[in-house]
Amino acid sequence: MNPSLKVAVIGGGSSYTPELIEGLIQYHTQFPVSEVWLVDVPEGQEKLEIVGALAQRMIARAGVSMQLKTTLNRREAIRDADFVVTQIRVGRLPARVRDERIPLHYDCIGQETTGAGGFAKGLRTIPVILDICRDIQELAPDAWMINFTNPTGMVTEAVLKYGHVKNVGLCNLAIGTRMQIAEMAHVARHDVHFEWIGINHLNWATNIRAGTEDLMPRLFDAGTTGVQVQNIPDLGWDPTFLRSVGMLPCSYLRYYYQTDTMLADERERAKTEGTRGEVVQRLEAELFDLYRDPALATKPPQLAKRGGAYYSLAAVELMASIYGDRGDVQTVNVQNGTILPFLPPDASIEVNAVIDRDGPHPLAIKTPVPPQIRGLLQVVKAYEELTIEAAVHGSYEAALQALTIHPLVTAGKTARALLDEILAANRDYLPQFFSSRDA
Repeated sequence: MNPSLKVAVIGGGSSYTPELIEGLIQYHTQFPVSEVWLVDVPEGQEKLEIVGALAQRMIARAGVSMQLKTTLNRREAIRDADFVVTQIRVGRLPARVRDERIPLHYDCIGQETTGAGGFAKGLRTIPVILDICRDIQELAPDAWMINFTNPTGMVTEAVLKYGHVKNVGLCNLAIGTRMQIAEMAHVARHDVHFEWIGINHLNWATNIRAGTEDLMPRLFDAGTTGVQVQNIPDLGWDPTFLRSVGMLPCSYLRYYYQTDTMLADERERAKTEGTRGEVVQRLEAELFDLYRDPALATKPPQLAKRGGAYYSLAAVELMASIYGDRGDVQTVNVQNGTILPFLPPDASIEVNAVIDRDGPHPLAIKTPVPPQIRGLLQVVKAYEELTIEAAVHGSYEAALQALTIHPLVTAGKTARALLDEILAANRDYLPQFFSSRDA
C-alpha cells in the first residue's frame, strides 16, 4: 500500500456517499485515507456536486486530514488508487422502476436484485463494471475493488471470471443481521457469531450464538431472521416452517418462500404508493434537498429510510482490515473454490472470511448444507452463471435460459416475452445484444 492512501468512489454522487464519508472519518485513525475521489457520469454531475459539498463540510467539521475531490473523469480518479469502491446504478432510478414494473405485467416478482428485475440490472451493470476493471488494470493494478453495486453476487462473479483485478463483493445484510441480533440479545456486536451460508441475497444463517448462548431456538420461536431491511415487507415467518428449513433465511428469501404473498403485496403497493424504486425517487428528492443545506455537516438521520444501513461500517472495516492486515472475520462475496462443493469452483459465494493484507480467505463451512438449501442455491447459481454469460457476450440464448430456469419467473412463453420486453426497454444500455443483429 502507498504511504498516502487514495480511495476512489465510482458512483460518488449516490445518496449513500455521506454514509461512506462518515465511516472514513470515524475510522481515520486506523485507516488514514489522505485522498477521497468521488466520480460520476455527466448525467449525475449535479448530484455529485451536492454530495461533494456535503462531504467537504463533514470532513471539515470532523477536523480530519483528508482531501476530497470530485470529478467526471473516472480514469483520473482511479489512477494510483489503493481502493476503488463501486456503487453505481446504470440507468439510474428510472431503470430500476422499469425493472420492477415490467415483471409485474407478467405476474412475476419485480425486485431490484432478485428475479427478472435483478436479471435486467445485471445485464446493464456487468459490462460497465468490467470496463471499470480495465481502467483499474491499467491505472491502479495493485488496487482492491470493493464492490457494493447490485446485484453484488453476479457482479463479483463476473469480475472474478473476466475482470482480472483484486476484488471483494460486499453487502450490508450480514452486518445488519449481526447488529439486530446483538440488540435483541443485549450484547455487543462482536459477541454475536454465526455461519453465513449461500450466495448474495440468497443466504441462511446458522449456529447463531451470543457468547456461549445458542440463539437458534429463540429466533425460531420469534418467527424472525433477526434482521429486516427497508426495501422488503416484513411478513413474518411461521416458526414451524423455519424449523423445517433448519436455518434462518435472509429477508430476500421471502420472495422464494412467500412468493404469492409477496407478489400480491408488490401489486398493491405499485397501485398505491408506487414500486420501491418510485418510493426511493421521492426519498432521494428529500435527501438531496437536505444535502443542499450549507448548514448541514453530518449524515442526516433521514438517510436510514433509504436502506443500506451499516454500509459504511461494512465497507470501511473491510478496507481497514486489508490495509492493516488485521486477520479478523467478516462476511463477503468471494470465489467459492471448495467451500460449497455443490457449486462451481469459480462461482461467487457469500460466506465468512478472514481478512488480511492478501484479502479474504473464506472459512470452511462446518454445518452440513441440507438438500432444501443446496437445491435452491444450485438453481439460482445456474441462473446467475447464464446471466453473466448473456451480459458479457450479448447471448440471447443464455439470457432466455437464465430467465426460464429462475424460480421466480414462469417458464416458456412468459420468459421469452419478458426477455424481449426487458431488452427493448434497455436497448440504450445493451448494445451487446443489438449490434450484430442491426448490422
